[in-house]
Amino acid sequence: MKFLSFKSLVVIINCVFLAVGQIGGVILIRLYFLHGGKRKWLSSYLLTAGFPCLLVPIFISFAKNRAKAAANRRRVLVTPRLFASSAFLGLLLGVDSYLYTFGMSYLPVSISSLLSSTQLAFTAVFAYFIVKHKMTHYSVNAVVLMTFGSVVLGLHMGGDRPEGESDGRYKMGFFMTIAGAALHGFIVAGVEYAHLHAGVPVTNGLVLQVQFVISMFSALFCIVAMIINKDFQAISKEAGEFGLGPTKYYMIVGFGAIALQLMIMGSLGVIFSSSALLLGIFTSLLVAVQQVFSVIFLPESFSADKLLSLAICIWGFASYFYGDYKAGREKPPAPVTGDNDEEHQEV
Repeated sequence: MKFLSFKSLVVIINCVFLAVGQIGGVILIRLYFLHGGKRKWLSSYLLTAGFPCLLVPIFISFAKNRAKAAANRRRVLVTPRLFASSAFLGLLLGVDSYLYTFGMSYLPVSISSLLSSTQLAFTAVFAYFIVKHKMTHYSVNAVVLMTFGSVVLGLHMGGDRPEGESDGRYKMGFFMTIAGAALHGFIVAGVEYAHLHAGVPVTNGLVLQVQFVISMFSALFCIVAMIINKDFQAISKEAGEFGLGPTKYYMIVGFGAIALQLMIMGSLGVIFSSSALLLGIFTSLLVAVQQVFSVIFLPESFSADKLLSLAICIWGFASYFYGDYKAGREKPPAPVTGDNDEEHQEV
């Protein structure tokens, strides 16, 4: 008996990647700033710095489908139109990563993750207008619950304000994080729109190639900014002055890049294998989970407000997941085509 379809398994794997990246990557970036790191464009670059790692699964996909590729003489699955839209979204992702990084440099994880969770509302709005995503009462319930959970967390904002942080920088961190959440909502809806209008079958190989293009252009955007800001010349000096020592500096930077690349892979994978709205729902669920890890690894407290928010977010996610499961059971089974070379992803 099959308990999980291939599509469900892909969604779960991408959710695991997203969880590892969003929780681990954000904590590592916060550690970077807490112990003396100051290069915002460097930390923004870490979000997609690991994009060359995508070449491994891309080459595996090539090898797996070598016979098919030889038959139709086409191994680059990304069309010129899809390449252009992916490049544009990658540039926007570079801007978005800077906005989020700016917020994380001045705000504790509990606050920056709270403000980031507002991207759920932005995603729902952009997904409705851009890709005409249908809203069920289950998804509406999930959005309302998770938004309310974020409001509950907002009641605790004042207690985690970093010592010595100026009022101006703290407010600027708020503004930049909210702007990043809005831009993130537009990007994920834009990725789903590009997917729906790709003009070619959406396969695992295509998803990997789109991920590579988006991540590459985001990384290139940040590299140009780092060159202008002279970040490369400052890395060795910053490592020497880092509060935890040079070795841990490079470990935090390296593992942060890997974790954040997993987050990007998971995010794009969830969109292609399910929808932008599920990405927003799951990301908001992780916001509350981040509170637990921030207490364990960072000097932040875990209050009753955060515990209540965690329960509300889990409730909202369960509502969405049940609605998606129920809708899946009501759909007629897809016809078997006999093509098992590569599984197609449907939204």
